[in-house]
Amino acid sequence: MRPAPGEVLHFSEDPTIERFAPHVAPTSAETTPYVWAVDARSAPSYWFPRQCPRAMAWVREGTTDADRDRIIGPGGGERVHAIEYTWWDAMRTTRLYAYRFAAEAFEPLASPAAEPHAMVSTEPVVPLGPPEPVGNLIDCHAAAGIQLRLLPNLWPFWDAVTAGTLGHSGIRLRNAAPRPEPDQSRYSTT
Repeated sequence: MRPAPGEVLHFSEDPTIERFAPHVAPTSAETTPYVWAVDARSAPSYWFPRQCPRAMAWVREGTTDADRDRIIGPGGGERVHAIEYTWWDAMRTTRLYAYRFAAEAFEPLASPAAEPHAMVSTEPVVPLGPPEPVGNLIDCHAAAGIQLRLLPNLWPFWDAVTAGTLGHSGIRLRNAAPRPEPDQSRYSTT
């Protein structure tokens, strides 16, 4: 599920929204009220239950072959998404909907020297039509050729991704399991 040319999408588990008003998201570092949406490039980052923590990485200009091999690995594709095992049932059963908007009402939002990660509007917007069911979220990943990994804990993967040259995004990481304790046996001298 991606937007058509000239459109952006907002993903929600609520299929009853008729008008979107700008607001400050409680978890956002942004203090300006926005209506949030995504373009076609960023849409796969939202094929998840809303509260699901996810770590994502993709090949971009400047990605080294070593980082591509280390993080994405064999098996094809240019992108990998990782979630924790505890979110698998929600991933399989969540009903997600996509709201379509005219892109002209939105502008890109990016931190300095970063790729835009969202499209935002400071004015209320009305969807172009009723929300569309996204369908099976696992099937969305498969159809797009995106690896979907199940991990016991996201933090080791996230640390490896952010130390390299791949593009990356972490969403709802505050909902991830706590960081594992360092393996003390690695440091044993006996």
